[in-house]
Amino acid sequence: MTTKKTPLPQAPKRRLSWNDPGVRAIIYQGLILGIVGLAVWYLVSNTLYNLAARNISTGFGFVNREAGFAIGESIIPYTPADTYGRAIWVGLINTLRVSVVGIIAATLFGTLLGIARLSKNWLLSRVASAYIEVMRNIPLLLQLFFWYAIITESMPGPRQALHPLPGVFISNRGLKLPSLQGDALDWMVAGLALAIVGIVVIAHWARKRQDATGKIFPLVRVGLALLIALPVAGWLLSGASLTVELPELKGFNFIGGLSMSPEFTALLAGLVMYTSAFVAEVVRSGIQSVNQGQWEAAGAIGLSRARMLRLVILPQALRVIVPPMTSQYLNLTKNSSLAVAIGYPDIVSVVNTTLNQTGQAIEGILIIMAAYLTVSLSISIFMNWYNKRIALVER
Repeated sequence: MTTKKTPLPQAPKRRLSWNDPGVRAIIYQGLILGIVGLAVWYLVSNTLYNLAARNISTGFGFVNREAGFAIGESIIPYTPADTYGRAIWVGLINTLRVSVVGIIAATLFGTLLGIARLSKNWLLSRVASAYIEVMRNIPLLLQLFFWYAIITESMPGPRQALHPLPGVFISNRGLKLPSLQGDALDWMVAGLALAIVGIVVIAHWARKRQDATGKIFPLVRVGLALLIALPVAGWLLSGASLTVELPELKGFNFIGGLSMSPEFTALLAGLVMYTSAFVAEVVRSGIQSVNQGQWEAAGAIGLSRARMLRLVILPQALRVIVPPMTSQYLNLTKNSSLAVAIGYPDIVSVVNTTLNQTGQAIEGILIIMAAYLTVSLSISIFMNWYNKRIALVER
């Protein structure tokens, strides 16, 4: 006996009718897209016409021409005979330099402030609260001017420089520190990088081990041992060819050693002081979001307050802390563009000089926008990845 298969019902054919919501939606979207395209075409064509009328060339060919201006601070070699592209690269590196150091310092200082504000010590809690409220309510630009004036006007000259530690000098020319020189430096940096990778791997293993057995691995002691042992091993493998170069006063300034200019020092101080106040509030809110029962349970098994924070409270608070912390990192990076106000040669300052000399204003603004967009998206991608990594997994 054979059974006939019943044909599946076919969907009715859609007719092009204004009464169909889907058709209307397509028409509206097409109209909006057309209007946006016409607006972009008008702006681009009008800009090109005005540039041509004023005999202003367009394009990015200027980046291969000789810059002809000096940059006061550069990690990589640079001379006025280099190209505009090289100068822009120097400005971008300077921006990344102050942003990376600022993010690390603001995170550490802000975390300590947030914990201090929740301290049971009345004086410590009130001092932290006063600092946070003052710093959050003073514009960052004014703070940069304040720190720059403190360094350049209140600090003594190089001959009367403050000398708090051996090889450390503080004057109106900035901060001078000892530096390491020699072939062993590369080996030591490689050892340090290897130690950091090792700590990450061991931390991942220790977390799994603790979840499986309940035993706590002494990660802090092992991590410190690796941070000391591997760079020392690199120093020994290289033949111990390493010297410490101390700053020396020659004439009207110091030579040798590691130098932090007044502009970099003022910008870094302003960014860290300002951003750490916001980071402290993020940390405080994250800690307070953890249920009080977690504190009581941690105390019931005999954990000290410091171990409660490190092992129980902060790992749970991170899920609340990370998303707003991402915004603070982005704000610090974008706020570094205020460096032009105190003369630090970041990418905004360098590109401003470039467009003043070449007249390529549109291209210069596009370069600045692309640089900050790339850096900000990189920070967001990393923080979103980390946020997903620590998120609770639903079962």
